[in-house]
Amino acid sequence: MAGERLKNALKKYRVRYQKAARNERTQLLTEFCKMTGYHRKYAISLLNKKDEPVTLLPRRTRSVSYCDEALSVVEKIWEKAGYPWSSRLVQLLPLWMPWARRHIRGITPEIEAKVLSISARQIDRRLQGKKRKLRTKIYGRTKPGSLLKCQIPVRTDNWDVNAPGYLEIDLVSHSGSCANGEFIYSLNVTDIHTCWCETRAIMGKGQAGVVKALDEIRQALPFKIKAIDSDNGSEFINHHLVRYCEQHEIKFTRSRPYRKNDNAYIEQKNWTHVRRIFGWDRLDTHEQMENMNRLYRNELSLMMNLFQPCTKLKSKERVGSKIRRRYEEPKTPLDRLLSAMGTQPELALRRYIELRDTTDPFQLSRGIEESLDGIHRYDSLNKRRKSSRKITG
Repeated sequence: MAGERLKNALKKYRVRYQKAARNERTQLLTEFCKMTGYHRKYAISLLNKKDEPVTLLPRRTRSVSYCDEALSVVEKIWEKAGYPWSSRLVQLLPLWMPWARRHIRGITPEIEAKVLSISARQIDRRLQGKKRKLRTKIYGRTKPGSLLKCQIPVRTDNWDVNAPGYLEIDLVSHSGSCANGEFIYSLNVTDIHTCWCETRAIMGKGQAGVVKALDEIRQALPFKIKAIDSDNGSEFINHHLVRYCEQHEIKFTRSRPYRKNDNAYIEQKNWTHVRRIFGWDRLDTHEQMENMNRLYRNELSLMMNLFQPCTKLKSKERVGSKIRRRYEEPKTPLDRLLSAMGTQPELALRRYIELRDTTDPFQLSRGIEESLDGIHRYDSLNKRRKSSRKITG
């Protein structure tokens, strides 16, 4: 009976729709869609047909595949992992799930199976509202250097490497809204092949400080540095860094001026490994620098290199006016490094494998949050002291 009433209503609306003016059709279409529940495009195709018999299909509804408990587990892991995007989060879930059973209550085998079977597109839909609140912008404060440009070759093509050791380096300023005076910079280094990243905080961007921080990073990396590529800032284009690279047999190249895409790998890491963590506040004390380095050397290094899968561009193809990009399956930097080293990893890599097996990523995340709270708490206290001095003065 309901089908017959729907067919009769369709005949009446079809006659009215085809005789109505253009501005009246919109109102008729809205009424018809409200009554039937059809999509507007499907309703238009029905109303535009003349007297042909039409088989009306019931409105299809998608069944709910994931319960609220499973989505809650996904959201909690997403927050503790630092809000990775969906493709990385799907690869991250199996790595974090053994530890999630200890920290998240109510994870049954059925819920765990649903969490591990969720797709990246489903995650995008479920977390769409919260992702909008996390969008921010990136700013930079570096000036081009003029010394030794003729001695340091310009890299005009992208490094197509299949081995670790080829690095991009950059500085990220923590000057806040005012670039006057001395403040902290983060020296960020990333390996192109494995995406392994190390960072150190330095006071100012003096040449000696940059070389000292780079040397500490060189000793901390589980592979040998073969080449580095930087921008044209004076903190890199100087005799100190040139001599250092010559002493350690490191090839040194620079990007083209004002072409940030030449250093696309490190520009991405500047956001994920520095700016998203410390924000845009001004950090300018030695206590803050020591706390940042303590975080860079320990919790952040382990979290980003052992527990955070990252993606790499596999190929790029132009189709008409658009560019179609294909990406590799997300992997952690440690997994990429193990694949590059072969079946017999070196002693340093074995230590990292043991660390990943025995380290709780939830405790790492909690330690990072506590350290950041201490850094920002000291920053706000220092600001209050400065303001009180101005008032009393």
